Amino acid sequence: MMNIIFKLEVFKSVLKLYFQRIAFERNPEKHQQKMWRKVQSQVLKSSPLYKSSSEKNLIEFPVQEKKEFMKNFNWINTKGIDNKQAIDVALRSEKSRNFSPTLNGLTVGLSTGTSGNKGLFIVSRQERAMWVALILQRIIGWKFRKRKIAFFLRANSNLYTSVHSKLLAFNFFDLLDPLDEHLSRIHKLQPNIIVGQPSLLILLAEAQKKELIKLNPERIISVAEVLSPEDQEIIERVFQINVQQVYQCSEGMFGQSCKKGNIHLNEDGLIIEKQWIDKNRFIPIITDLRRNVQPIIRYKMNDILHATDCSCGSKMLAVSTIEGRMDDLLIFQEDKIIFPDFIRRAITGANSEIDNYQLIRVSDRKLNMFVNPEKHWNQAKSAVVDVLSKQGIDDIDINKIINVSHERGTKFRRIHAKYN
Repeated sequence: MMNIIFKLEVFKSVLKLYFQRIAFERNPEKHQQKMWRKVQSQVLKSSPLYKSSSEKNLIEFPVQEKKEFMKNFNWINTKGIDNKQAIDVALRSEKSRNFSPTLNGLTVGLSTGTSGNKGLFIVSRQERAMWVALILQRIIGWKFRKRKIAFFLRANSNLYTSVHSKLLAFNFFDLLDPLDEHLSRIHKLQPNIIVGQPSLLILLAEAQKKELIKLNPERIISVAEVLSPEDQEIIERVFQINVQQVYQCSEGMFGQSCKKGNIHLNEDGLIIEKQWIDKNRFIPIITDLRRNVQPIIRYKMNDILHATDCSCGSKMLAVSTIEGRMDDLLIFQEDKIIFPDFIRRAITGANSEIDNYQLIRVSDRKLNMFVNPEKHWNQAKSAVVDVLSKQGIDDIDINKIINVSHERGTKFRRIHAKYN
């Protein structure tokens, strides 16, 4: 009975999304303001932190980053959920690898985050239904035949398994399991859709090239990590299909790529303020108009996005690249900033044979760098030194490392600039 009720909620959410999208495209500002007034009257008045200021204009609310957001968890959420209780449920689920338990009927989850800081999220059944509707409508698409999804995740969740139905067979692949087990299982499964972080998708591409597996997916969807152009090119060349991108964090599902290859942020349910870094790059400050258990109001992300124009026709904000985290900026004592994209371009442009790399800052004047094939390491080093030198940054010690630094089950970072 519960399953039928949930399916009806998903159907209602699909219809709601359809009409919200139309309303936004017709008049973005009017649509967002209408949804914001609803958040004020129906959500914020139930939040201990926000109820006394629920009538204020959005711009009057304080901007919060993850540290403050997690610190205020008990006072932000509208269901009286205690931070320690929620974390306990999530940690027990991760330890047992059984992700079905809920807390007071709410789905609880943890995210390590690209920056390594834990993020705690709680969602209601209605919010789960909306998430499924977003996945079906904007990412997976509708087809009246059975399809199999291979979903590679650090941790499963009721949120993700909600996608499972008679037409969509959800298959969770635990990133903590050995790669050989994944290869054997995915080869037998022959999924129509593969969802995973780029570092995992690259491993599948390498296995496909070595004929350890033979897959013919109709969709490959990149999540969690930054998808670099070189990784995207390798994955698309091996599997002969375009890689879709989804911009999702523990804070919510914020966007997905269109047919033109740009990522559109879901502004029919989000208000996005931009903290500009330069004429193209900005840090998003997000207010989620669809969350009601854990309101997200003026939440400052740690991502660097590249704004762009898109010819697909949507008025939703288009992003050409998610460059990385603010933690990936190389900031030297001279207050000179090097964006991670410049480092990526320098290394991959040093030699066309370079197919894997990582640069880690270990102190203010010392960098560790991995390059594959190793024979091109010196070329890559010269290219990085040249980029730094052009910005007046000299006497940087760049050391060779022979393996990437990556803990299995966590997000892989090619440029890792924060060392303290």
